Amino acid sequence: MFKVVIIDDEPIIVEGISRMVPWDKFGCRLVATANDGMEGTEVIREQKPNILFSDIAMPGLDGLSMVAGIKSEFPDTEISILTGYRDFDYAQKAIRLGVTRYLLKPSNMDEINEAIEAMVGNLTAKNIVPEENETDPEKEGKPDNAASSFIVNNALRYIEKNYAHKLTLSEVAEKTYISQWHLSKLLNRHMGQNFSEILNHIRIREAKKLLKDPSLRIGDIAEMVGFIDMAHFSRVFKKILGISANEYRNKITSKE
Repeated sequence: MFKVVIIDDEPIIVEGISRMVPWDKFGCRLVATANDGMEGTEVIREQKPNILFSDIAMPGLDGLSMVAGIKSEFPDTEISILTGYRDFDYAQKAIRLGVTRYLLKPSNMDEINEAIEAMVGNLTAKNIVPEENETDPEKEGKPDNAASSFIVNNALRYIEKNYAHKLTLSEVAEKTYISQWHLSKLLNRHMGQNFSEILNHIRIREAKKLLKDPSLRIGDIAEMVGFIDMAHFSRVFKKILGISANEYRNKITSKE
């Protein structure tokens, strides 16, 4: 049986789909439900469903990022969106990220059943075996490049905005709706650098700008760009540029 998860912040919708769909008829089994995006992503990571019905307009949820995260980390999962968000451009973006059906609320049971048939058909065409949709470092589906690129761009934007505080891979992964392990893999694949290397290069780039101001102490600059101690800043700066921060400052000021 294909595993199904339903995520919606309207309990009546979750209850209605759960009870009214003849799951056995489609070779499916409802394994879990959730009522918000955060709980939903945890359920998805735990259950690794073959089929997902989800709203994308729940409080505190970036719907497109969640879809991209799921399709990037679990590319074989079939997704149908349930939403009252009537925006054609948004729907197109969701479909480009790999959504099978974009259903506007209120959806009738014929639409729900047709979506299930389509998703089961897609799984069968991909030779997905029920109960075997596990994703781990030895066993993966074909990566979804559109979703993965979307996730990497979101992660880089988040790092650019938050490099100045104690930023962790875990925090960025949470904001992009994927696991730390998967985000680390995506950054290496798309950027050729790990998370620490990307973060350090951004911090040193910003430090170079601040070093142009002679009124700023180097220790203060280190703190302003997110380093917790001067020694670490000095090691990273020299590793990336080949000279110390003080030597760099002297070099640029002598040219002016």
